[in-house]
Amino acid sequence: MTLSSNRIPRRGRVFPENQLSPEEKARRQTEDELFYQRCRMIFDKVKPELIKDHYDWFIVIEPESGDYFIDPDENVTRQKAREQFGDTMRLMMRINETGACGKI
Repeated sequence: MTLSSNRIPRRGRVFPENQLSPEEKARRQTEDELFYQRCRMIFDKVKPELIKDHYDWFIVIEPESGDYFIDPDENVTRQKAREQFGDTMRLMMRINETGACGKI
């Protein structure tokens, strides 16, 4: 028994009408970069005092208030920040020379 199908596979996006314009993509990228720069300034300011005693701990930074939370456990740090700031945008980094959280 053989099954035949005359169906032609579709190619492309599932919802092409929901695609972002190049201007919107550029605007979002600019906003993300500004957000990162504000968080990075706070990180660079507190890193020298924290790196001595809290090396490789996680830090969550909320740039609007300048507040941050640190903890050796990533999930605990996230939970502390969520309780304090709700669903506002925050940045998680690791207290080390680069601020990177993982390995490549």
